[in-house]
Amino acid sequence: MEGFLQALTAGLLIGAIYGLMCVGLGLIFGVMRVINFAHGDFMMLGMYAAFYLFTAFGIQTTFGNAVGPFVAILLAGPVLAVFGYATHLALISRVSGTRTSSLEGEGHYAQLILTLGIALILQNGGLIVFGSVLASIRTPLSSSAWELGPFFDIGIFVNKARGIDAVVSFATMILLTLLITRSRIGKSLRAAADNPTAATYMGIDVDRAHRVAFALGSGITAIAGGLLATNYPFHPFVGVEYVIVMYAGVVLGGMGSIIGAFWGGMTIGLVQQMSTLVLPTQLQNAAIFVVFLLIIFFRPQGFFGRMVERT
Repeated sequence: MEGFLQALTAGLLIGAIYGLMCVGLGLIFGVMRVINFAHGDFMMLGMYAAFYLFTAFGIQTTFGNAVGPFVAILLAGPVLAVFGYATHLALISRVSGTRTSSLEGEGHYAQLILTLGIALILQNGGLIVFGSVLASIRTPLSSSAWELGPFFDIGIFVNKARGIDAVVSFATMILLTLLITRSRIGKSLRAAADNPTAATYMGIDVDRAHRVAFALGSGITAIAGGLLATNYPFHPFVGVEYVIVMYAGVVLGGMGSIIGAFWGGMTIGLVQQMSTLVLPTQLQNAAIFVVFLLIIFFRPQGFFGRMVERT
């Protein structure tokens, strides 16, 4: 029972970070309908942005080793949002939005090739700039824990860094939900996602809405990557390890559902940690995709997706 509760707690904590990763990708896909294979590499850039903001820009000196990493992580979000906005303006906009009407397959073929090319450039460029040595954003909180309980003579230990990571993830998700549902920008994003043609007739700049969505998705994923870096080392090719997890979470939650993407990521985190009770650590990803296939088999539209009736 103690091992079960400990794995459950760890799954919820890491799942919150996975959920935030999936939300960034889900926002981009939900609004733009773009399959972005470079999204994991934007997360990698977010990790390095947080790392260098913490170590080289005085944040460590100003805020200390305990609070400084989280300040750097939150600042990495806007940095990658600006980078994502510029990337969309210069490249992604050429094969998405209103320009896709003249492209074969609505631009999806070009989108796949372009995002794969961006991924390769970011990976190899990161290797040249950052090197191959593993980096991490370690804090004193990463090696200490809170004890909850005891409950029926069972104590549960919560890693302090992961606990704060989970709180930041939930807070970011709440703020994003408020932005999407209550603000003018959020309304334009939802209109561009639901019906781009009608949105254009209503005076909404669909291409600008897509740029904002891409910037928001990149910034949110950068924050998630920075939070992950407080417990796991990273390198320029780390995005490849997580991009499939992100897509699995988005599909599990339901294509186009931001809240669903978050809970899809939570599910992946739970399955990953709970599987260690019965399987070797090397088979964690195998367990994730077994559960993924089972859920998709019984509910193809995902947790929050809507079934499309065919006539």
